[in-house]
Order: sequence, then structure tokens, then C-alpha cells
Amino acid sequence: MNEKPVDKKHNAYQKPKRRFEKSGSVNPETSYYVPLENVVNADKQDIKTMIDMGRYFSIFAPRQSGKTTFLVELCSQLHRDPTYVAVILSFQDYNNLNKSRFYSLIEKYLYEQLINRLKQVNCEKAEAVQQFLNLHQLIDNISFRLLFEELNKILQFKKIVIFIDEFDGIPLNELADFLTSLRELYLKYKKIKQKALYSIGLIGIRNITKLIVGGVSPFNIADHVDLPPFSLKNVRDLYAQYTEETNQPFTEEAVKKIHEETAGQPWLVNRLGTILTIDIKPETTTPIHENDVDKAIRNLIQERNDHFDNLYEKAKLYKETFVEIVFDHVEYNPDDEDQTWLEQYGLVKKKNGHAAVANNIYKTRYIKTFFKEVHIYEDDIGNLPLQKYELPGNRLDIENILRDFEQYIAQIGVQAFYKEKKPYEKTGQFLLTAWLYQFARGGEGELRHEVKSGFGVMDILLVYKGRKYIIETKVNRQKDISRTLNQGIEQVAKRYLASEFCHEGYLVLFDIKTPVGETHESRYHPVGDKKVIGFIIGIGG
Repeated sequence: MNEKPVDKKHNAYQKPKRRFEKSGSVNPETSYYVPLENVVNADKQDIKTMIDMGRYFSIFAPRQSGKTTFLVELCSQLHRDPTYVAVILSFQDYNNLNKSRFYSLIEKYLYEQLINRLKQVNCEKAEAVQQFLNLHQLIDNISFRLLFEELNKILQFKKIVIFIDEFDGIPLNELADFLTSLRELYLKYKKIKQKALYSIGLIGIRNITKLIVGGVSPFNIADHVDLPPFSLKNVRDLYAQYTEETNQPFTEEAVKKIHEETAGQPWLVNRLGTILTIDIKPETTTPIHENDVDKAIRNLIQERNDHFDNLYEKAKLYKETFVEIVFDHVEYNPDDEDQTWLEQYGLVKKKNGHAAVANNIYKTRYIKTFFKEVHIYEDDIGNLPLQKYELPGNRLDIENILRDFEQYIAQIGVQAFYKEKKPYEKTGQFLLTAWLYQFARGGEGELRHEVKSGFGVMDILLVYKGRKYIIETKVNRQKDISRTLNQGIEQVAKRYLASEFCHEGYLVLFDIKTPVGETHESRYHPVGDKKVIGFIIGIGG
């Protein structure tokens, strides 16, 4: 019996034909591509349905989240129907243009795409439209509105859909007039089925429907759409395309890990794909595992790139709010200006009624960066030998660590703890976490903050050489410090130590009544078979 020869080439590594995209829109012929799922308005209608209904809408999405790619694919989908004339404009670098230049550029790109599409579908009115456009110059918002009023008379059976990408780049002095013209066109032709300007989509990082100009919202006639991140299925399908070309698979655990750590942010998903296949496991059919993803994430977090640099500049503008969101369960407030801007830049999101950092990678990257800014990461701790804090049996001398931290607070003063003369809740926790970060840097430890445990959320959990150290922080504003102290002790002992099977925990109390530099002895507080060691650190002026 003759056996068929084994097709060795099928199982061998094959050089990929495409790549993971990291800049600009995705071309499916050169880069791996997956369509976004569940792009809908508040009524659960998808974009195509909204366009078919003649709706105006805005798409909100942070930069490098796939919105331009989505637009290009949407235009391609619309152009399968010869009735539609889809046009993409971009205001990306229009901020500083005067009115004349702004409208002349709109005219150039709008007219060009309009005529090309009409000729492509052999529209019998293409010549008439061309003759009209030759005579009609765009000079302001009125001429823009009149353009479509005239096209409504010429084009009876075509539906023009205009997408304006990077709408945030519009010159500010033209914003009100331009949006008002769109509003007037919508209201005038809302009940008319045959109309040339059928649908408008404005795409930017701000929720345009909330813009207030001159006391009114000129675009509140529009639907609002959030562009979602990659779903787990999107991530799986994206990497499956690479596997199909190369024969190198991603394990399901690896895919889930990537989706969990990136929360589906498209740029991060693509960048990790590149690092994993080029740096971690290049030119092999060996599967990519979960531990490979951990390595890739460490590489990514230490990487210099425009994506991180741009977001860092935005995070700095609202650093206190960003840090507070990292370290506390801050209630999501759509009217909070700082939260709104951080959300628009893609740094935070709404999660279970709270404001949360958009993904674990951003959280790790920018907290490390802010640690460096307070000069703990390298200058204050980096030169101290860790052996100073080690006890026999791979234990840490947390008491000594916290005493040195108290001295550090005395050195830097208390200005950082106050915002508008009120104690800033999370400064102490932030500084202490930065102080403890030294024990996670060498790979022998792990530092986590805001950790769910038992009946609550622990402020700080340090795991070092297999041992857990639970630390709770509080700010005391009361005259009688004992009440705050007792509440914290009970919280640590009954909520955290029991659930984590630990015998000993720590409470650090920042007291506004105690002058900075005035020291208190640490005290042991037994609670049943548990023990809580309390530290009072003065932050009074």
C-alpha cells in the first residue's frame, strides 16, 4: 500500500505576505485587517442603517483606534450600490487656515471625489453637475449650503454621503457657522426623500453633538456613535490571518491575554502582534504562548514610540485626575471636564459605573512615568541596596521601609498633598506605591494597587519572594485621630488579612493635624489572631 508523501512545506514557516499595521489607515492588501463589530447608535442601529435613513451622525473615537480604516471600508461598502456617492474629507491640519483657504480646500477635495464617482457609475447628470461646479465657488458656509440646495435640483436619484475625518481640526472661527449650515440643510430636507446631501458623518476625538456654540448646540440633530475597541473575536481573527500565512499559531490563552491587557485597543493589539512575531518568536512555527505575551508587554511598556508620547502629553494635562482614577474607585461623571478629556484621548473609560484607565498597558506605562517624575524611582530609592530591607527567610522589613518613607515625606514637604488648600486624597498612596516599586523592578516581586479582595479593595498589595504584604492608606481630617485609625485597623484585619490568609498587615495614616517631620512611633494593634501595624505620617503645614 502506497502512502501519500507528507507535505512538509505546509507545516513549515512561511514568510508573511502582510504585516501588523501601526500607523495610518489599514490597507487589507498589505496589512492584517478585521472589521469592527457592534458600531451602533443609542437605538442599536448600525451606520449603514442610519445612512439609509438619511441621518446625520458623529463618530467619537480616540486617535489610532481604527476610525479612518473604518471609514474607508464603509465607503467601499456604500459604493457597492451605484445610488451612493461617498466622499471622505479630512480637517486634520486645518486649524490655522483662514476662511478663504478652508473653503477652497473643501471645494477641491469634495468636487473631485463627487465628479469621479458620478462618472464611475455613468451618471447621466455628471456633465450638468460638472458645469455647475465650474461656476460655483465655495467661499463661506452660505456658499457651502447653496451648493447642496442646487445639487438637490440637478441630482434626483443619487445620495451624497460626506464623512469628515479629524473634524476637531476645523478652524475655530468657522466651527459655529459650518455646523449651523449642516443643521439647516438637515432640517430643510429632513422630510424629503429625494435629496442630494443624504447623510453626514463627522468623525473626531470629541463628542461633537455636545459642542455648545453661542449658547446652543448646532449639531444636536445628530446621532452619536462610539467606535468600539476590538472584541476578543476581532483579536482572534486578526492573529488567525497571520497564522494562515506563516503557519505560526497563537494559543487561545495568548489571544485572551492580549485582549485582556489591551482591552482591544487596535494600535496595541497590532503592535504586540509585531513584537511577538518579530522580536519574541521570529520565523518559526512554534506557537505563541501566554508567557510570550508577558515578555512582549514588558518590551512594549519600555518602548519609545509616538503613540505613548502623544498620550503622555495628554495625561500630563490632567495628571491629578488620572492618578486618582488609577488609585481609587472614582465615580464616572460625564460632566467632569478632566474625565471627559481623558476619555476623549482614549486614556480612561466608563467601567461598571466608575472611571477606569482604558487598559492595563496604559496604566502600567504612565504610572511608571509619573513615578519617575516624583524622583523616587531612580534618585531616592534607586541607589539604596535592597539588602537593607531584607530579613532572614526572604522577608521584607516593611517597618523600616515605611520609616524611611516617612523621612522622605519630611524631606519633600507637603505641598504635593494639597490642591486648593484641601488635602489631595491619593497623593500619599501614589508616593508610597512609587516608594515600594523598587521591590518589583528586579522581577522578584509584584506590586499591585486597588486589588479586589474579600469584602473590599486593597490599596496596595506587594508580593515579594512569595510573601504578601498588605498596606492600606488613609487621610485623617478629624481632630480625634483614633476614630480614623480604628476604622482602618478593622478594615485591614477583617476585610483583607482574612481573605488573603495573612497574619500581618499595615496601615499608613496621613494626618493633616500632625506637622510634617513630627514622628510617631509605629504601634502594633492585635485584632483576634491578626496584627495590624499602624504608622502615622504628618502632612500638616
